[in-house]
Amino acid sequence: MIATQKAAIEKFMQMVEKRNPGQPEFHQAVYEVAQAIIPFTEEHPQYKKAAILERIIEAERIIIFRVPWMDDEGNYRVNRGYRVQMNSAIGPYKGGLRFHPTVTLSILKFLAFEQTFKNSLTTLPMGGGKGGSDFDPKGKSDNEVMRFCQSFMTELFRHIDKDTDVPAGDMGVGGREIGFLFGQFKRLKNEFSGVLTGKGYAYGGSHIRPEATGYGLLFFVEEMLKARGENIKGKKVVVSGSGNVSQYAIEKVIQLGGIPITASDSDGFVYDPAGIDAKKLAYLMELKNVKRGRISEYAETYGCKYYAGKKPWMIPCDIALPCAVQNELVETDAGVLVNNGCMLVAEGANMPTTPGGIDVLQRNGVAYAPGKASNAGGVAVSGLEMSQNSVRMSWTREEVENRLKGIMQDVHKQCEKYGKNGDGIIDYVKGANIGGFVRVADAMLAQGHV
Repeated sequence: MIATQKAAIEKFMQMVEKRNPGQPEFHQAVYEVAQAIIPFTEEHPQYKKAAILERIIEAERIIIFRVPWMDDEGNYRVNRGYRVQMNSAIGPYKGGLRFHPTVTLSILKFLAFEQTFKNSLTTLPMGGGKGGSDFDPKGKSDNEVMRFCQSFMTELFRHIDKDTDVPAGDMGVGGREIGFLFGQFKRLKNEFSGVLTGKGYAYGGSHIRPEATGYGLLFFVEEMLKARGENIKGKKVVVSGSGNVSQYAIEKVIQLGGIPITASDSDGFVYDPAGIDAKKLAYLMELKNVKRGRISEYAETYGCKYYAGKKPWMIPCDIALPCAVQNELVETDAGVLVNNGCMLVAEGANMPTTPGGIDVLQRNGVAYAPGKASNAGGVAVSGLEMSQNSVRMSWTREEVENRLKGIMQDVHKQCEKYGKNGDGIIDYVKGANIGGFVRVADAMLAQGHV
């Protein structure tokens, strides 16, 4: 990168940090995008003249509100709720709700910013948004979760609509929470509309929505491997996490002939050198989804190694799929993966790899895909659910999965179009950022000063 571009990026980031103090996650997300987009806008001055990047980083609207609720002992509790409506240039705001004690405005702004590019890459008409609360559903009864969700929606309902803002689930917001949220919206608005996605199939949901992010991740990995003349059969795959994305990523790895060998939670990870097969995955799903147990119990049941307080990147593999939380794969982890012969890293979580980790992977020829491209499957099927709700019909499981696969192939084509270097190597970070940017930027230019 030439000196003038580096100076321009540094000046831009100084402005971002000054206007958004104390928001490191948001700064990190913007920096990754700026590294690709600022040089691109130098070559395409119409975007620079209209200050498109400066406009995209500023949310169109941010709503912050209190969420009072009562626990089972009759005590009043108060949490903070958020909705970041980032960009609506190509469609209604679209992005999940996250309920987790680590939720802050910085995290939601980074997620909404990433969502804008991710949604653009799907080619579906969806803008970018994100929301949630510092409420922790873990350890709460169903009635406590219901009361919280009803209080949360009592404020949020006035800011969302099927044609304005369509939230979905995210960390801590699954089918139970979506059901409670939707029920309260319906009660308050006196209407049945597709205002939330991730709904149960019985009341307007789509087939394979729970599987979508994990399945989409592997459909994208398939395309990455094809671009290198490879396939997944027989390859050892390290997966972090054991929640929704990880479970269905493991399931699709098994279906495609790969060998998933790890799963993790916040306490540590298990290494199963024989591979996690369909039977073991069924046990893992029951353990995490029904019993709410710890991953160490898998090791006890199947007699494999459990590493307390560790991350799985130390295990030799062909493919690594970080599917847990942001910044879980750091520079030293990336170095270990490289030394152990890993050829491909694709993100199932949002921003799980640090800038230092990305740099190590790319410098050493590892194919690396950022989450805004590789984990777009979840929001893609949310978009398909919106379409089904709009026409009051539902598609078969096979039809939805085929549409999802086609969308992920299209995302890969955009990454290739904008990220392929002269040597034939695809820079997926560059490709995803520019590919996502161009569609939004063109729409903003066409709509004037919005």
